[in-house]
Amino acid sequence: MTQHLFITGTDTDIGKTLAAKALLQAFNQAGVATAGFKPIAAGCEMTDGELKNSDALTLQNASSVKLDYSEVNPFALTAPLSPHLAAKLDHCDIDEARLDAGLENLSAKAELVLTEGAGGWLVPLSDTRSLNQWVAKQQLPVVLVVGIKLGCLNHAMLSKRVIEADGLNLVGWIANHVDPNAACQQQNIDYLTEQLGAPLLGRIPFLDGDKSQLAHYIDLSKLALC
Repeated sequence: MTQHLFITGTDTDIGKTLAAKALLQAFNQAGVATAGFKPIAAGCEMTDGELKNSDALTLQNASSVKLDYSEVNPFALTAPLSPHLAAKLDHCDIDEARLDAGLENLSAKAELVLTEGAGGWLVPLSDTRSLNQWVAKQQLPVVLVVGIKLGCLNHAMLSKRVIEADGLNLVGWIANHVDPNAACQQQNIDYLTEQLGAPLLGRIPFLDGDKSQLAHYIDLSKLALC
């Protein structure tokens, strides 16, 4: 049976893709056949005659299963905006049936499908639907990436409450040190370790250089999947 993880974050630009890459690399090293899925990506650029997104390309390259770009990222949107706004500018609708089909396709090819969200938990897909509703429909186990910076405690605890209110299982969290000058970083880690009620799967330090090898920041032994 294919296992699943959904990667969300406390905000945008807090390192979801970095954490997703680290998880994929860790599973790869454990001998698990992996596929990364970025169902919706905004801020895409024309590359080799196709709209592509750097985050989706990262997931494609970190997957152990060979995948076409369109399998990794079915909705490639041009403007670097919330998906519902970017989709309007591109004159398209984000059809959840296409998200379902994309997830099902990867589930048939990999032992673990890691799906990365767009922005934070409640990012809208349209005027009436948001991405968390699709995740809840799919019942995907959730990993929360917390950007360790001023305000992260409030953002993390709010995210936890809504994830659980949506009926989903927060199976772990990853601390990403996005601000090297943030005060009380260890104290924040200690607080969240106690309060989130989910295992800390890894701490990624502030990386200003090589980000090619990230698996050693992740401890998969703390992750319990059905």
